[in-house]
Amino acid sequence: MPAKSGSTSEVAEVRRPGGRRAEEKRAAIVAAARETFLANGYGVSMDTVAAEAGVSKVTVYNHFGSKEALFIAIINHELDEALKNGVQIVERRLADTEDLRGDLINACRAWVAGIAAPVVMDLRAVVVGELRRFPELGHAWQTRGPLRFHPVIAEALSRLVERGDLVIEDIDLAVLQLSGLVVSPNLVYGGYGSPLSDELKDRLIVAGVDVFLSRYARQAA
Repeated sequence: MPAKSGSTSEVAEVRRPGGRRAEEKRAAIVAAARETFLANGYGVSMDTVAAEAGVSKVTVYNHFGSKEALFIAIINHELDEALKNGVQIVERRLADTEDLRGDLINACRAWVAGIAAPVVMDLRAVVVGELRRFPELGHAWQTRGPLRFHPVIAEALSRLVERGDLVIEDIDLAVLQLSGLVVSPNLVYGGYGSPLSDELKDRLIVAGVDVFLSRYARQAA
């Protein structure tokens, strides 16, 4: 009998089918479920999800075990895609940059472009709407989003401090301040259906990085 939606530990115990065809079917289910959840909310039935994916409900449960696990798989996929470019820029360029301002601006542009993308904002709205009933969804969002990206930024900033480019006593605070300057306004306005224009987004990023560096960049003697 299909497993019911339950705790994160129950989700983790599901053994999904393996092999290339199974992975292709799993990806098709995630893609169909994403569109269905975004169009109809978390209350959509698994029968509807299965019909949209062109598979049986049993197949959906064989792969995911529960609606919660399926939705978390969507969160993981979307946030991985949203943050991929930003993570790559930070890891490959920022810590050893010869153009701190330019590379930090580019990293923040990629960060905002991913996290403020319409599909990600729509998904975030569904998560926020279900937090009281399903707090595990919020935990999954935090784990795959801020708790994944913030440490990457923190590591790069720490190396820049060691190199003497920045003077930061509290790295965690600095990461939150940078996020507040360049990301948070997009979440606030976009979350209420009034996304910032691309031009204003970029002005916000550039100005936010300049404010950040005015606080933390080592001043020339």
